[in-house]
Amino acid sequence: MRYIRDILAEKHALARPMISFEFFSPKTDEGDRTLLEKTIPTLAAFKPDFCSVTYGAGGTTQDKTLMITDRIQRQHNIVAMSHLTCVGATQEHIRGVLDQAHGHGIKNILALRGDPPPGEGFKREPGGFEFAKELVEFIREHSGFSVGVAGFPEGHIDCMEGKHVDWQRVKMKVDAGADFVITQLFFDNAFYFEFRDYMADKLGVHVPIIPGILPILSASQIIKFTKLCGAHMPAELLARLEKFGADDEATAAYGVEYATRQCESLLKSGAPGLHFYTLNKSKSTKRILQNLKLR
Repeated sequence: MRYIRDILAEKHALARPMISFEFFSPKTDEGDRTLLEKTIPTLAAFKPDFCSVTYGAGGTTQDKTLMITDRIQRQHNIVAMSHLTCVGATQEHIRGVLDQAHGHGIKNILALRGDPPPGEGFKREPGGFEFAKELVEFIREHSGFSVGVAGFPEGHIDCMEGKHVDWQRVKMKVDAGADFVITQLFFDNAFYFEFRDYMADKLGVHVPIIPGILPILSASQIIKFTKLCGAHMPAELLARLEKFGADDEATAAYGVEYATRQCESLLKSGAPGLHFYTLNKSKSTKRILQNLKLR
């Protein structure tokens, strides 16, 4: 399996956009079957450059995350990246996870501070890490991994000092050894362009910054997500969602239209690719890629 840093370099040289998908570890056996037997095979047909698999709150899905990542690589011959977080983890624990990943042939890790369990604030585990930068440094001590990190075009919701301070922390993660950045979801491309340009022009960060795209499936769901992460919703988008109300079918169709326009603008303005937060669904992401005539 290849390193994502090499895939990104190749795509840049060929002036072609990178396409990737993110999945999460289901909580039920039925969810596992749907993901592994339907969603992933459907999206694998679009020949993504890589897929990523999330890590549950507090690292609760560690074994399943590695299993799904391994299955993507072995069954579909697609590069897969495992998420890894600082939450509830000691250095010894992280070392063990990295050893397991290495044993599965996993060469790419997304290093995150991570979200604590619901209702709890983030607490550094004794013998663990407080910041993603520290996790990046630790992973770098283990040869054989390409490391990605998260970036926040509107600033991290927990950073009270403002987005420019948060962006300095992204630079620290890159300086610690991160090869690329994947952004949190956003619905106004101006935030992405401001973030990308500030990182390059003001902070001298030139690793690829990949925009994260979330196709809207329902109004209630997306409002919940944006409240959790602090993402702004443009007035046009809010008005349309209010119009559709509880009509999830109409909302999802508009979500495809909106995300298609987002992606067209991002690619036209030099984004290195698109990272789709699939929510373990294939229909909307498939339609967006068909609209863009990608793959």
